[in-house]
Amino acid sequence: MVVKVEKITPKKINPVTDEVISEEMDMAKKKYLRGEGTDLKALKDKKLQGQLAVKEDLYGKSAAAAAKAEKWLMPSEGGYLEGDGIEKTWRIKQDAIANEVDILSSRKQFDIVLPDFGPYTLEFTPSGRYMAAAGRKGHIAIVDMKNMNAIKELQVRETVRDVVFLHNEQFFAAAQKKYPYIYNRDGTELHCLKEHGAVLKLQFLRNHFLLATINKFGQLRYQDVTTGQMVSNLRTGLGRTDVMQVNPFNGVVAVGHSGGTVSMWKPTSAAPLVKMLCHPGPVTALAFHPNGHLMATAGMERKIKIWDLRKFEVLQTLPGHCKALDFSQKGLLATATGSFVQVFGDLSGSQNYSRYMTHSVAKGCQVKKVAFRPYEDVLGIGHSMGWSSILIPGSGEPNFDSWVANPFETSKQRREKEVRSLLDKLPPETIMLDPTKIGSVRPARKKENPTKEEREAEMEAAIEEAKNIPVKKKTKGRSKPSKIAKKKQEAVEKAKKPFLEQHMKKRKLTEETQLPKSLERFVRKKAVA
Repeated sequence: MVVKVEKITPKKINPVTDEVISEEMDMAKKKYLRGEGTDLKALKDKKLQGQLAVKEDLYGKSAAAAAKAEKWLMPSEGGYLEGDGIEKTWRIKQDAIANEVDILSSRKQFDIVLPDFGPYTLEFTPSGRYMAAAGRKGHIAIVDMKNMNAIKELQVRETVRDVVFLHNEQFFAAAQKKYPYIYNRDGTELHCLKEHGAVLKLQFLRNHFLLATINKFGQLRYQDVTTGQMVSNLRTGLGRTDVMQVNPFNGVVAVGHSGGTVSMWKPTSAAPLVKMLCHPGPVTALAFHPNGHLMATAGMERKIKIWDLRKFEVLQTLPGHCKALDFSQKGLLATATGSFVQVFGDLSGSQNYSRYMTHSVAKGCQVKKVAFRPYEDVLGIGHSMGWSSILIPGSGEPNFDSWVANPFETSKQRREKEVRSLLDKLPPETIMLDPTKIGSVRPARKKENPTKEEREAEMEAAIEEAKNIPVKKKTKGRSKPSKIAKKKQEAVEKAKKPFLEQHMKKRKLTEETQLPKSLERFVRKKAVA
């Protein structure tokens, strides 16, 4: 038997040339340019032409810098489901997605069945590495989502209504039957916050280190977790509610009420910053977009509304009943009612949401909470039979910033980040609807009705300024002392004129004021010439 061996000549690998790199940069640069440049040659005004040329040059430099940063800092690109022809993406099932994705992604799709302790509520850390799951009947679990290991499980033997992580995964707060408690990662009870009472909902403001709670009497409380000080105790005055969410953009807490209103609060104000009527019936769910400009609300009248918080107007109304809402990092909106979960997407970028994906949990399960996992295309669902994890392509940010949230951070990095965040802690006074106003100077208000002394002093100052105006020396007899004095007198009269006109106008208004006939006899009569 003869085996014929062929000689294989290695192929020549062409190195990447500068031309190829420049073409890639030009393609990436087009994404960040503001359309085509203006035709500067058509302009006749040379000054305007020069100013626009400088601006166009700046736009080009900023686009080139953004393209360069994208190449090195954002190597991954996000994707979405796309249907072939008339195929609808919301008809694609989870089994079909699991068969097409890689092994690591398919492992993120699972169901944890715990029917004895539900319904469950879920909470993820900002990095998406850890998850806290709390069952209504007292079961609390901390799970490492990277290797699917249960870090700690504990049974508190009483009702647990909500759970939230504090500044990192080392501490979490649980709203139990009578009071909220703070635990560490090992399940050790650290604090019992008796001042808060029977809390229905918890939220944590990460930039301010404030734990916000609302109890069954409608009292909203803020507590600083670094010093233990009770920052604020506010009475909403709108009854019991368990619908509360923090706007990630400005730290304002929004509370949905049974009357259909949504009120927005900050700890330094006893009255709500905004009080808007969103639905004719009770508000059942509430969520904020990561950019802070969009808010989604759901009501009992089977409508989901998307609001623009910059104008406080409804952008879109979607049909359907909803018990839970959540926005993903890329702007997908998850809604849940009964055992049915829908995901709406704004794929066109025009803030027009349409149905993107659907999923049904086991029949008879009641979904309590939906939460997108940060930096992953995963949606966590807490329901009455445990919790589930499904794949939602395009929901998570593909590139993470290790200075903001690092899913792979070590214990040393975590400690350093904790110290930095404590040093950068913001005071409660910085919470406002428009945080861009921080650092700006408020213009001085003018008094509406100045006193007589203030008016006289203002007029004298104007007269002195008019007298001290330098006079140009002119030739041919134009600089005579008499003419200079005349010009100064004219300047003084011109400075007095607005004050005299204002005085005459006020005098005329008082003279024209008519009194009742019964009081006319007390008016001083004018002397007849």
